[in-house]
Amino acid sequence: MAVSANRLELLQIADAVAREKVIDREIVLAAMADAIQKAARSRYGTESNIRADINPKTGEIRLQRLLEVVEKAEDYSTQIPLELARDRNPDAALGDFIADPLPPMDFGRIAAQSAKQVIVQKVREAERDRQFDEFKDRVGEIVNGTVKRVEYGNVIVDLGRGEGIIRRDEMIPRENVRYGDRVRAYVYDVRREQRGPQIFLSRTHPQFMVKLFTMEVPEIYDGIIQVKSVARDPGSRAKIAVISNDSSIDPVGACVGMRGSRVQAVVGELQGEKIDIIPWSQDPATFVVNALQPAEVAKVVLDEDAERIEVVVPDEQLSLAIGRRGQNVRLASQLTGWDIDIMTEAEESERRQKEFNERTNLFMDSLDVDEMVGQVLASEGFAAVEELAYVDLDEIASIDGFDEETAQEIQQRAREYLERLEAEMDDKRKALGVEDELRQIDGMTAQMMVALGEDGIKTIEDFAGCAADDLVGWSERKNGETKKFEGLFSKFDVSRVEAEQMVVQARLAVGWITEEDLAKEAEAEEAPEAEQEV
Repeated sequence: MAVSANRLELLQIADAVAREKVIDREIVLAAMADAIQKAARSRYGTESNIRADINPKTGEIRLQRLLEVVEKAEDYSTQIPLELARDRNPDAALGDFIADPLPPMDFGRIAAQSAKQVIVQKVREAERDRQFDEFKDRVGEIVNGTVKRVEYGNVIVDLGRGEGIIRRDEMIPRENVRYGDRVRAYVYDVRREQRGPQIFLSRTHPQFMVKLFTMEVPEIYDGIIQVKSVARDPGSRAKIAVISNDSSIDPVGACVGMRGSRVQAVVGELQGEKIDIIPWSQDPATFVVNALQPAEVAKVVLDEDAERIEVVVPDEQLSLAIGRRGQNVRLASQLTGWDIDIMTEAEESERRQKEFNERTNLFMDSLDVDEMVGQVLASEGFAAVEELAYVDLDEIASIDGFDEETAQEIQQRAREYLERLEAEMDDKRKALGVEDELRQIDGMTAQMMVALGEDGIKTIEDFAGCAADDLVGWSERKNGETKKFEGLFSKFDVSRVEAEQMVVQARLAVGWITEEDLAKEAEAEEAPEAEQEV
């Protein structure tokens, strides 16, 4: 059978659109079939269930009206009685559909315009789906494109088979781009939105620098050198921590390259951004010291619970360690994940003296001893009266100038002081209306109960509703800085694990959970660990 010219033309149009929009030919033919169906409904009735099929080889269009087989038809445009259906198909059953052939139709102007809109819409949707599917797997890659236009500081980039946007805050400061410029950017997000897939690009993202180093340094690409962390102040300065899996390869030297060729290639792409390449270390103190380069560090003191580290530097190194507008210490903090407090040797000495005086006065007031005894106890490392009350007696007696009798007297006074303090706190706790039942919880003291009462927690049920964060506080990290929020027990020596155990005891006491629940939870936690060991 010969194929008519208009049929051939239909297939040629489908092929041309598929090639131009880089979508499947079948999708274009399906869009055309939908358009023909819409046009046919406008002619044969919008309530009719019409199906159009286009033969992908010949271009022949076949129109059919689908009629549902029912016992008794109420609407003959969509239904057909079972008796009539069986005349056409003896096997017809209720709920089946009978295809009723329709004669070919000529499109009027309005029908053709409507069909065109349907085809355009369907093709546009297919094009958007293709773009999204193509770029969603490219998140985390660097792409090259041409600047198409600049709108209010936002740069629209033509990526060839898609369009990306670099928002103003994702552009390197003071970087100017014009229409037609070639740009390189990092794909950090691809979203499916109403107006089509949105491809978000960045030149300030830390991973953009990592990818640039991966392209310039073969050892990073091969996995011999790992980039452990990155901190950037886009357009100004950056720090990158690297480690080598091969002891014979220097990670810093490999990233710098011969006469700085490798790092200079990255610096050039980042508009002259100065890059400090830092050797990564598993030891936090060593890593922080490295991260603060080029400043020299005299001493570090770690507080692992608060993820805070105190760094002592010589007086003349203070401005170098802090950097212009705090840039050096801020980047070092972002790179290491630790809060860094920088002080000079003079400031540290002054602070130590202040702490020493505070401890001396504490022991003088609580133990009723003279200044010399208070200073001796403070200099031996005792920080609280509780330590003196419950430490091994020999530890106090071994101090120069103290004998066993003196040690006993000091320990006795420490215990009497704590008992007086406990009694005072107990009276205050009763005045606040905190119930005696809270005493049942292991580790609970009168001072803790006063702190709970002042916050409105007066019963064991109230305490059972607390979380560990409410008791010991929590930390939130934002923009490279950690903010510490105090809890009700922050001033007491209570760890997070101890706080969780206290809350569990309260929940057991009020019947919110049972020992069986705890046993099941423990088994569930042990099961994955056992699988990993296998």
